[in-house]
Amino acid sequence: MEVILKTDIKGLGFKNDLVKVKPGYGRNYLIPEGYAVIANSSNKKVLAENIKQAAHKADKIKQDAEAIAAQLETITLEIPAKIGDSGKIFGKVTTLQISDALKAKGVDIDKKKIAFTSEVKSAGEFSVEIDLHKEVKSTVNFTVVAE
Repeated sequence: MEVILKTDIKGLGFKNDLVKVKPGYGRNYLIPEGYAVIANSSNKKVLAENIKQAAHKADKIKQDAEAIAAQLETITLEIPAKIGDSGKIFGKVTTLQISDALKAKGVDIDKKKIAFTSEVKSAGEFSVEIDLHKEVKSTVNFTVVAE
């Protein structure tokens, strides 16, 4: 029996996969629980349309991420921090500070998508890597200056 999965099922397949299962497993578990539908011709057409629309949405999301990456390449941030006599900063520069500075420049990036490329312990120039999409990453340079 062929079914189209509506959700990811460990050991069987992922959402929108066309899989062969034993008839009892399909009729008594997958279909009644809403995990799958029978793979008849009309459901296969619906599946093809869903896959086409999902691919279009994924392309649009990737294009948006690439546009943001191009915008981020031109930005240089200044992060104020308390700096001691030896040149070291008190505390540390956080992803929240980078996110807020980017928001002030007009780019809204979640702090969870920001990762430091090196530790920030003193004043100077540094960079962070921003993960915008699974295929699109960008680097933003910033300068730590005295408050």
